[in-house]
Amino acid sequence: MLDINLIREDPQVVIDALTKRNMDTIVVADLIELDAQRRNFLQEVEVLKAERNRVSKEIGKSKDQAEREEKISDMRAVGDRISDLDEQVRQVESKLSDLISSVPNLPDAKTPLGKDESENVVVLNEGELPEFDFEPKTHWDLGPALGLINFEQGVKITGSRFYVLSGAGARLQRALIAYMLDLHIKQGYLEKYTPFMVKADTLYAAGQLPKFIDNLYHDIEEDYWMVPTAEVPITGLHMNDFIAEAELPIRYTAYTPCFRREKMSAGRDVRGIKRGHQFDKVEMYIFSHPEESQNELEKMLSDAEETVKLLGLPYRIIQLCSGDLGFNARVTYDIEVWAAGCQEWLEVSSVSNVGDFQARRANIKYRSEDKGKPQLVHTLNGSGLGLPRTLIAVLENNQQSDGSIVVPEILRPWMGGIDIIR
Repeated sequence: MLDINLIREDPQVVIDALTKRNMDTIVVADLIELDAQRRNFLQEVEVLKAERNRVSKEIGKSKDQAEREEKISDMRAVGDRISDLDEQVRQVESKLSDLISSVPNLPDAKTPLGKDESENVVVLNEGELPEFDFEPKTHWDLGPALGLINFEQGVKITGSRFYVLSGAGARLQRALIAYMLDLHIKQGYLEKYTPFMVKADTLYAAGQLPKFIDNLYHDIEEDYWMVPTAEVPITGLHMNDFIAEAELPIRYTAYTPCFRREKMSAGRDVRGIKRGHQFDKVEMYIFSHPEESQNELEKMLSDAEETVKLLGLPYRIIQLCSGDLGFNARVTYDIEVWAAGCQEWLEVSSVSNVGDFQARRANIKYRSEDKGKPQLVHTLNGSGLGLPRTLIAVLENNQQSDGSIVVPEILRPWMGGIDIIR
């Protein structure tokens, strides 16, 4: 969430940022108007309360009964006006909160300008694309042929866009998750196992509500929400906390299944397991001192890059332009891996510096060593990595002419002696 003081004192900065995001800027004028209404109401309330306090003292000292009754009658009217104003303040504050919660973060100066994903910038290509002396198969052909993926069972027990992994397929998925978590621990992250359901306040703190309410799964009876990413519960770990400056940075990693309503359209996304309503992901998350968040972004990107590199997957790093930037992010780098069967680049990690955007919503501050005024921390998040797209690349890039799949060496400690899936 943006600072209302920034919108009030330097609205052009916000207008320019929304323009870079190709968004309507009228919201800035609406916010300024609501903020002015709120402050005017509050000022009138303060004047009336001061008057009431003054007159109350006079009533206590007055010996004239008629004068006392007249002042008491006047103060009833003042009290009624204060109650009316308090209600108006509550209504305006609610509108102001809802509106400012819908405004995205300001793009960082390092974020390139662009209208949409077509203007994202490729900053690195790493690794040679695999070459085959046969026609490589897609994972939706490889998986069923080897008994790794069963689409029919997923549809039978749940519905469209669900599937079942079996045998070495399920084990390979589990191996990928274990490998990622163990690597991130070595990289300096503390593993967390968090709930897969959270309350609405936690989603709001992470910037998911109210913006993405249509993409979330909600249990109305208990008012629990299924997590769309581990970023949400990890943000919630320090809601309303004061963190000692010496404790920063705090780096966490966590695995969760992720649940999102996906709007599926006809085309390349329809086949296979690339997109679904449920998927697994390992998350990296950092609570950082503001002056160190750029360094922490570089570390997180390097850590995600290492996770891909050790799997032997060709990859590229793309910096998102202003028109494709996510709601919470100031700057974002995506890592995409090549999938030889699909013949396309698949995003497996998105690494972002969020600045103080989430911390303001979540009220997460650090207290400096000199006990000065508490300041908002910066937060960063990154996939490390996302499944099933990583699984797709591993299957398709390591296939052999006889239809088997060679398990990457880095994953074999978790495969129970399975080096080749036949």
